[in-house]
Amino acid sequence: MSRPDDSDTAGFEGTCGNAGYGTKRFTRSRSHFADRITADGRDGWPVEHGRYRLVVSRACPWASRALVSRRLLGLEDALSLSVADPIQDDRSWRFTLYPDGRDPVLGIRYLSEAYEAREHGYSGGVSVPAIVDVPSGKLVTNDFQRITLDLATEWRALHRDGAPDLYPERLRDEIDEVMAGVYRDVNNGVYRAGFAIEQDEYEDAYGDVFRRLGLLSERLAGRRYLVGDTITEADIRLFTTLVRFDAVYHGHFKCNRSKLTEDRVLWAYARDLFQTPGFGDTVDFDHIKRHYYLVHSSINPTGIVPAGPDLSGWLTPHHRAELGGRPFGDGTAPGPVGRGEAVPAAGRP
Repeated sequence: MSRPDDSDTAGFEGTCGNAGYGTKRFTRSRSHFADRITADGRDGWPVEHGRYRLVVSRACPWASRALVSRRLLGLEDALSLSVADPIQDDRSWRFTLYPDGRDPVLGIRYLSEAYEAREHGYSGGVSVPAIVDVPSGKLVTNDFQRITLDLATEWRALHRDGAPDLYPERLRDEIDEVMAGVYRDVNNGVYRAGFAIEQDEYEDAYGDVFRRLGLLSERLAGRRYLVGDTITEADIRLFTTLVRFDAVYHGHFKCNRSKLTEDRVLWAYARDLFQTPGFGDTVDFDHIKRHYYLVHSSINPTGIVPAGPDLSGWLTPHHRAELGGRPFGDGTAPGPVGRGEAVPAAGRP
């Protein structure tokens, strides 16, 4: 998730800071910094315990993928975490949640400083998730599509004992196919609808969102997970949009044909994942709502943050286990949330 800018990663034409949301034509382009952190270090960034820092916003669905993956794989000690303020300003994501407004490891006030350290004079979009090289302070990658795949594959040597295989090789073709549709019509579709500036543009995106949700509901009616009988990267990518759907996308982004809670299958599926360790314990509904309703000032000029929806339903029985499946395959659930990483009470059901 990036601020509007004239970068090819920002998702908007033109540059108006936060006021540009909902006023400029929306596109989503490839990440500008696409280096990979790999086991063999072929891009110059080898996997190393403690070398890198993951910067996220708990408001951002793209960053939330990395939060879930990191938890499921047990990479908390190997890859440290920085959580940005959900309300970024026109200078980028801020570290105002920490004392003195600085990231305690990187020592910077704005994520843009790591981008500048990587590329002097960089004036493009500043997005999360981002991985920063701690020794140099330089951004390594903001490639949200690739980061989690590499965490699941290239970082294997640092996975916890019992970590699940989130991207099993024998299922990758099917996972990739499912994820492509989810990304195009759901993950990105809600943004295309929410930031549309013409009626037909909005209606096309709206139609894509609900057509794909219908297909996913049919797919999940008789199976617990999207691909195979265990949690995979495909489930993580769908979950991060579903968990935000009623809180922000239904109203704020005008994806209001129906709520998630009105689809019996998808609502049960989403609750099943939310109640699985590593999913719901990374979700901060307070950050989510404040970001969307306060940052997108052109869409919500009053700055009023809705009091609802009622979140208690996320903790109700889902009965999805009756479909079988093994959440972690031959592995085990992740341990308790690490010290200092728990979501505050204001953000939980």
